[in-house]
Amino acid sequence: MTTLKFKTNIKCDGCIAKVTPFLNAEATIEKWDVDIANSDKVLTVSGEKISEDLIKNLLKNEGYTAEKL
Repeated sequence: MTTLKFKTNIKCDGCIAKVTPFLNAEATIEKWDVDIANSDKVLTVSGEKISEDLIKNLLKNEGYTAEKL
């Protein structure tokens, strides 16, 4: 399993609710979490065959940014 971490602009529970359907629908993502208490709003994604570009594009489509940590 691969785990990737990203600095994002997902800043609240409403933002998390907006991206949840898209992250949950991606078959390669097994688990994900956003630490909104962290100043970098860290998104941690785990799964098989996940890629940095995949995560960035999923978030970009919803108006969010992701920068790999």
